[in-house]
Amino acid sequence: MASVVLVLVFFLLTTPSYGNLQDFATCMTLHSTSTSLSVVHSQESPSYTYLLQASQQNPRWLNSTKPSFIVTPKTQNEIQGAILCSKKHGLQVRVMSGGHDYEGLSFVCRTTFIILDLVDYRSININLEDETAWVQAGATIGEVYYNIAKKSNILGFPAGLCPSVGVGGHFSGGGIGTMMRKYGLSADNIIDANLVDANGRILDRRTMGEDVFWAIRGGGGANFGVITAWKVKLVRVPPLVTVFTIHKSLDQEGVKLVHKWQYIASKLPESLFIRVLIQQIGGEKVEILFNSLFLGQKTDLFFIMNKSFPELGLKTEDCTEMSWIKSVVYFTGYQKGEPLEVLLDRKTQYKSNFKGKSDFVVETIPESVFQGISERFLHQKLVFMIMDPLGGKMDEIPESEIPFPHRKGNLYNIQYIAKWDSNDMWASKQHLYWMQSLYQYMEPYVSKSPRAAYINYRDLDLGINQQGNYSSYRQAMTWGTKYFKGNFHRLARAKHQIDPSNFFAHEQSIPPLSY
Repeated sequence: MASVVLVLVFFLLTTPSYGNLQDFATCMTLHSTSTSLSVVHSQESPSYTYLLQASQQNPRWLNSTKPSFIVTPKTQNEIQGAILCSKKHGLQVRVMSGGHDYEGLSFVCRTTFIILDLVDYRSININLEDETAWVQAGATIGEVYYNIAKKSNILGFPAGLCPSVGVGGHFSGGGIGTMMRKYGLSADNIIDANLVDANGRILDRRTMGEDVFWAIRGGGGANFGVITAWKVKLVRVPPLVTVFTIHKSLDQEGVKLVHKWQYIASKLPESLFIRVLIQQIGGEKVEILFNSLFLGQKTDLFFIMNKSFPELGLKTEDCTEMSWIKSVVYFTGYQKGEPLEVLLDRKTQYKSNFKGKSDFVVETIPESVFQGISERFLHQKLVFMIMDPLGGKMDEIPESEIPFPHRKGNLYNIQYIAKWDSNDMWASKQHLYWMQSLYQYMEPYVSKSPRAAYINYRDLDLGINQQGNYSSYRQAMTWGTKYFKGNFHRLARAKHQIDPSNFFAHEQSIPPLSY
C-alpha cells in the first residue's frame, strides 16, 4: 500500500520547466536541415495543450509534471536534432508513439524534459514480394493492420488488440496478441530496425550490433535510444478465420469452465487462441467471456472444440467466419459492420483512469481461487482480469532468443485492470489499494522466484530507480528480473554498449553495466 501511494505522490510533484523556445528551436535548426518552428511546441503554444491531452490514454496523469516542449518530428533528422538539443540544454527526453504507457513514463518526468511525440512519424511501407514492411515508430497497431489489409488478404501481423497503441513501445516490449500461439510475439518477427542513439547517430541492425538489436526487441521502450522504425516479417493468414465469444457468469459452472480452460488452452493447436476475460462492469454478477480467434474455418474449429473442450458447449450460431482484418475489428470491440477505417482512430474508444498489473501462471489455479476472485470483483466496478494462453510457438522459442523470457513452462499470462472515472485523489487511492489487495491475494498461485511480470503492462509497484541518475543496477534488479528474468544482465550490458552515459533514463530504465 505504501509503495502505491509513494508512486502516486512521486508523479504529482511539480518539476521545473525550461522554457526558452527560441534557444531550443535555434539549436534544432543547427542540427536539422528541415526543422521549422512548427515541430517545437512550448507551453505557450496553442497546440501544446491539445497535443498533451490527445496523446495521453490514461487521464490519471493529466495533472502530473508537464514537459518544457513537445517536439513532433516529421523526419529522422529532426529526431536527431531533438536529442542533441535536449542534451545541450540539460533536458531529459520522453519518447511517445501512442501514449499507452501504463505508468505514464512516456509523458511524465521528475526533472525538466521534453516529449518527443512521434505522431507525425508514422509511415508504413509494405513489400509484397518478400512479405515484409518498414513501419515508423509513431504508427499505431491499427494503422499497421489496416495498411497490410489494403495490400493483401493473405498477410497479417501478430500484435496486440488495441488499435491505438503505438508500435514504438508495443514492439519494444514484446507484443502479445491473438496470433502469438501461431507466430510468436511482434518482437519475434522483427528483422531490422533504425535507432537514433544519444550522440545522434542513425543506426540499423548492422551498425548497432547484434547485442543492441537483441535488446530492443523486448527490452522495453526508451531504454537504448529512439527507435524510429521497425522492419517486420509479415505472416500468412487464411482467407477466412473464425471468431466466437461465449458469455458465462462466474458462478459454480463458470468456475469449472475456467478451471478446465487452464488445462487445455496452452495445449490446443497453435492456430486456436482462446482467452478468458473475467469482468465486473457494474452488474449483479461477475461475467466471464471466452473470446477466441481460430485461423481456419468453423467446421475444423468444431472438431477441435468437441474433442478438447466440449464443456463450453460451443454452437454453430456462436461462430462467425470472416476475413482476418475483420477479426481485428471484432476483437477491438467495435460494432459489427463498422468500416475498417475505425482502425485508423488513434484515440481509445473509452478513456478512464486505470491501474494495471500482470502475472504469469505456471501451474493450474484451484477452483476456490476463482470463487474468491468473484467475491472480490462484486465489490468493485470496472475491473478486469484478462488471461491469454501461451503454448504453441511460444513454447518453441528459447527464453534467451529475445529479452522477453516468458516461454515454455508458462500456461498463460494475466493482466489485471482497474478503471475509474473520478479524478479525486482519495478515489484513486481506494482503487489502487483494491488492486494491490488482489495482487497479494494471487501471489501463492502464480510464478515465483521471481514473480514474473510483462514490461508492456508496466508496474512501478515492482520498484523504481530512486538514484538521481537512475543508474543503480542493484536497485533495478528488483523490477528488472521480474520483467526479464535471466536476460536482465545482458540487457544492462547492451545498455552500456549503446548508452554508457545513461542519457535515456527513466524510473524503470535499464541501467548501464560495464561487465
